[in-house]
Amino acid sequence: MLGPGSIAVIGLAALVMFGPKKLPELGKAAGKTLREFKNATKGMMDEEDDKKESEQLKK
Repeated sequence: MLGPGSIAVIGLAALVMFGPKKLPELGKAAGKTLREFKNATKGMMDEEDDKKESEQLKK
């Protein structure tokens, strides 16, 4: 797990590497990517649950 000190160091490194103008864009892109990944995995889990339910109904 990352502690507050580690997060601060990572944030400072990102600020130095990308600059203050680019960081909001990177944050938005990371959030969008995580949201899409979460939606895709949720969709896969829903399909799996539907498949299990239909197999149980057949029994």
